[in-house]
Amino acid sequence: MKIAVAGATGRVGEHIADVLAERGHEVVAIARSAGVDVITGAGLDAALTGVDVIVDAATGPSPEEQPATEFFVTAARNMQEAGARAGVQRAVVVSIIGTDKYTGGYGAAKIAHERAWRTGPIPVTVLRAAQFHEFVGQLLDWGTQGGVAYVPEMRTQLVAARAVACEVADLATMQNPPQLREIAGPREESMVAMATLLGTRRGSPVQVQAVRNSSDPDAEIQANGGLLPGPGAVLAGPTYQQWLEHSG
Repeated sequence: MKIAVAGATGRVGEHIADVLAERGHEVVAIARSAGVDVITGAGLDAALTGVDVIVDAATGPSPEEQPATEFFVTAARNMQEAGARAGVQRAVVVSIIGTDKYTGGYGAAKIAHERAWRTGPIPVTVLRAAQFHEFVGQLLDWGTQGGVAYVPEMRTQLVAARAVACEVADLATMQNPPQLREIAGPREESMVAMATLLGTRRGSPVQVQAVRNSSDPDAEIQANGGLLPGPGAVLAGPTYQQWLEHSG
């Protein structure tokens, strides 16, 4: 099959492109570095010529709700329209577990993203994933002030980006894929505990402190299990600790 991957140079998109190529599929990279811009539409029609499936793993330049929403909605509509012109059969969109519970922020932007794809002419499967293993390091770095790292209380089932890529590849090549699927790691983990584990591995003297932002209307969702997968989710290893031990 010929499969276009939007965000092919990103954290999960790169893995998706690799997995698809390893399985013998022809991969078309949709990224500005490849001369294709999902916002302006430049190069999009040419890139989608002969493509069977679009995978949307693109992320915008901002985590803020309004710019993120504008990016996702514009990109989704452009890919839907260009894909319909090219005869693309269907699409797979990478989203986030629990995003439908959010009232604002990036989670709300992802809901708008899903909606924009679902209202277009191309049938779509949405894969909602738990937080990637790499997210722990980002939170640790973002929250460090002096000798303390302030990490949000979060119950999650951290998942490897590679495992998500394998599931995306399965859905992209499946004859009758579901409209919605979830994927998460093999067990529930505390983001604070995993950040502490990472800090110890780094040899960092930083103390990790759990925080719950009272001004964030969705902080309770994160702290109380709103980001955990449902009973029908695909669970895939490795655990965060196993991944950390083999990550160099």
